[in-house]
Amino acid sequence: MNGWAVAIGQPVLMAVAAPLLIGWMRLIRARLEGRAGAGIGQSWRDLRKLARKEPISPADAGWLFVCAPPVLAATSLLIAAIVPLASTTSVAGGSADLIAVVGLLLLGTVALALAALDAGTAFGGMGASRQMTIAALVEPTLLLAAFALSERAGSTSLAAIVNAGVHHPDRLVSPASLLAAAALAVAVLAETGRMPVDNPATHLELTMVHEAMVLEYAGRDLALVELASAMRLSLLLGLLANLFVPWGVATTTGWAALAVGVAALVMKLSLLGGVLAAGEVLMAKVRLFRVPELLAGSFVLGLLAVTASYVLT
Repeated sequence: MNGWAVAIGQPVLMAVAAPLLIGWMRLIRARLEGRAGAGIGQSWRDLRKLARKEPISPADAGWLFVCAPPVLAATSLLIAAIVPLASTTSVAGGSADLIAVVGLLLLGTVALALAALDAGTAFGGMGASRQMTIAALVEPTLLLAAFALSERAGSTSLAAIVNAGVHHPDRLVSPASLLAAAALAVAVLAETGRMPVDNPATHLELTMVHEAMVLEYAGRDLALVELASAMRLSLLLGLLANLFVPWGVATTTGWAALAVGVAALVMKLSLLGGVLAAGEVLMAKVRLFRVPELLAGSFVLGLLAVTASYVLT
């Protein structure tokens, strides 16, 4: 029963906490830039306002445009149900491995890119083209980084990898883990459209990627897209934290352990969100034509991490 509680509770927790994380990051950015900021709950207020409005579709858009927001939200909720965030207990068992998670991430990305093409606008096609170029470099990096970590557990299951880190903390500090952490950090920034790969606050058509794909959405559809995007950021940050700093994650089915796991997850997300927000203030977005070079560098780091993990063993 606790396994089902985790499978239901983690998506609910992510759906509630993800907009708050975005609000927390915006507040930190505002304070560092000398502004007051709108408060942590502003993201939820924006989503509530959008949810009350009627969705509008372009005249030439088809079923792909309509189906993309639910698909994006559904894949985010499914990932939240199976990955080890607050607990390593999962009803999915060994099938919740890194390949399945990367596939679900790519499914949501492809759905949104197809919807942008389906709208038939110049901005949508431009954003979809850029997003798929980034995805083609990010997804292999995610797989390589996770494969490097799978050696310590002897399995590609994310729950097994986190469990191995909890029970064998000496394996967390190694050349392979450090290289995988660097590669995975860059991949997470690119996958979620954050600086320096993309600027989520810009509307300049020459540089935007994610914003270009969602320009035609409005009302409830836009609310779903924004909520799913916030969830993807929270999920990847939580997974990044648990893979390399797994302390606090519940490895048993007790309610006390689950409560500690939830508290640890909230603390990790707050810390990583704060660091990311501060970094976005201090760094600049790289030129679009330099993004493949950055992502290729992260791919090389992931390849080196895999090589190191097997050479050292």
